[in-house]
Amino acid sequence: MTLTDRPNHERPREKLLQRGPEFLSDSELVAILLRTGLPGQDAIALAHALIERFGGLYGLLSAPATELTQTLGLGPAKTAQLIAVLELARRTLREEMAQGISLSSVDSVRRYLKLSLANREFEVFHALWLDARNRLIASEELFRGTLTQTSVYPREVVRRAMHHNAAAVIFAHNHPSGIADPSGADEHLTEALQQALALIDVRLLDHFIVAGLSEPYSFSEHGKLGLFP
Repeated sequence: MTLTDRPNHERPREKLLQRGPEFLSDSELVAILLRTGLPGQDAIALAHALIERFGGLYGLLSAPATELTQTLGLGPAKTAQLIAVLELARRTLREEMAQGISLSSVDSVRRYLKLSLANREFEVFHALWLDARNRLIASEELFRGTLTQTSVYPREVVRRAMHHNAAAVIFAHNHPSGIADPSGADEHLTEALQQALALIDVRLLDHFIVAGLSEPYSFSEHGKLGLFP
């Protein structure tokens, strides 16, 4: 069966336009991007198989392009479409943060950081530089490390803060191990960065640890930093 063999109300594109995207399953949404399947396997069935193979929707959308293009049923065109979806989500959240970050909108920060860092195979240290009204100036990867650690230099962080003329910052780094709890080194680093940035009147609003798809750990919410103003 192909998608055209299905009744109109069961075809993903028609269903989306008639009822809305919230009524479609993950497989149906991905099928709209794929458009075609394989012999004996329509686009919905192929989408379901791909989601299972990559361990979920996020695993599929964030997989490396080289791995996707080597997967049966995908090629350069379909791979590009899948990668574009995740990048559009990131850019949408960046635009949202550019309007200003407060306690009521911190969820957009979490979502952005999970989309950016959750599936990285090595540690990275990321900064969201903000102006005096907590509007996003720049999203920047500052340091990149290994599977288990990365080196962060407060002097370089201060230099980047001055480069962006930032008034505040949110830091984030990932734990490829999948465990979001901070280490002693994470706590000492956060304290050192907060002290260094205070010398140039830059507020450290929060430091998130991203580990897999679990909820990022927030230093601020655990009472280790000042809350959002």
